[in-house]
Amino acid sequence: MSQPYYLQGNAISVRMNSIVGRLARHGVSLFGSAEMSVRGRKSGQMQRVPVNPHTHEGAQYLVSARGHSQWVRNMRVAGGGDLRVGRKIRTFTAVEIADDEQKALIIRTYLERWGWEVNEYFKGITVKSSDAELLAACPDHPVFRITEGS
Repeated sequence: MSQPYYLQGNAISVRMNSIVGRLARHGVSLFGSAEMSVRGRKSGQMQRVPVNPHTHEGAQYLVSARGHSQWVRNMRVAGGGDLRVGRKIRTFTAVEIADDEQKALIIRTYLERWGWEVNEYFKGITVKSSDAELLAACPDHPVFRITEGS
């Protein structure tokens, strides 16, 4: 069995994520970004990462553009976390979405909104990709439905 897809950030993207996270922590959301905190599965410490919460058909989702990252692995264990923009902190629970047509549609609408920022992580998949291509990409990009409240 092959390793799950994960694209580690380069020095520039790591620095940009740090800046976006710091801005969100201080109340500045860039295009809807927020800082997510999720409990580490090994350390037990809260881990912070900037995310782009995505709304689709009235529900909120977190999409991992980079694949099976540390925050994804932590979320699978923790089952939720916090989203922060400034002093506003929203606690949420998270359920991972199965690799099906609904997930492919969520990814398509995510790419419509965030493609300018994340297309490079989707290995050639764009908003214009066919339904079959998007469905084939689903295993590489975990998606969690989030619900506010703990």
